[in-house]
Amino acid sequence: MILGAALLFAVAAACVKALGGAIPLAMVVLFRGAFALPVMLPLVIRAGGWQVLRTRNPWGHVGRVFFGLVGMAGAFHGYATMPLATVTALGFTMPLFLTLLSRPLLGERITAPKLGAVLVGFVGVLVMLKPGLAAPGPAFDIAMVLLAALGWALAMISIRRMGEAGEPGIAIVAWFAIGASVVALVFAWPVWVWPSATQWALLLAIGIVSAVAQLLMTAAYRVGDTTLLAPFEYSGILWTTALGLALWAEAPDAWDAVGVAILVGCGLAIWKWGVTR
Repeated sequence: MILGAALLFAVAAACVKALGGAIPLAMVVLFRGAFALPVMLPLVIRAGGWQVLRTRNPWGHVGRVFFGLVGMAGAFHGYATMPLATVTALGFTMPLFLTLLSRPLLGERITAPKLGAVLVGFVGVLVMLKPGLAAPGPAFDIAMVLLAALGWALAMISIRRMGEAGEPGIAIVAWFAIGASVVALVFAWPVWVWPSATQWALLLAIGIVSAVAQLLMTAAYRVGDTTLLAPFEYSGILWTTALGLALWAEAPDAWDAVGVAILVGCGLAIWKWGVTR
């Protein structure tokens, strides 16, 4: 299920890239959330119907929606402007940000090895930035993807806090889809363009495929051992590299390959020390 989820997330990313920036970013975010809701409806019904969406933590959902939108918008921008594999690799900085933020926001202890892995991981980002070689445009795109990773890290912290407070998982997922769609609609309305048939198909695929991937990931972690499953999420770099090569002839250069290796290695190290310390 983890491998399948990683593959589906890569397919959704490829669909975003295939839009080629012809559809405004706000509209892509809007339909990503809107088309995901029908997939979630059976789960809402099975969990007890609409009453499961009653929440005692509305501000927690507001924070989760805001940070999730930052993550989604930054990632979608990256998919449209950069190689898929590069965006996926930069997304692996999320555990680095999460580790740094866990101390001030969750009160967790950061061990010296984990802190060292974080610092080395950001060296991998610098390698991918190619200091002195990269043009301003790519550097800006990388900054947007890093901002997305920071947003996802803060979203994960919001989810954890709500989970500890007893908020049902389906409520967290559903309210994000609803909230993200409403906010995105506000920004999409002034820049609205009418999609073609092909673009409608891509938008529909982004929403449905992302929702199924999310459900697969959730189901896997509900029944499987986290310490076994977590490393397989890095299979996403294989899927996106394959799709990038097949569809757009995107081949990572030597700088990207070294940076990816550093980021993945540091992410795995943080995971390892997180379950053994």
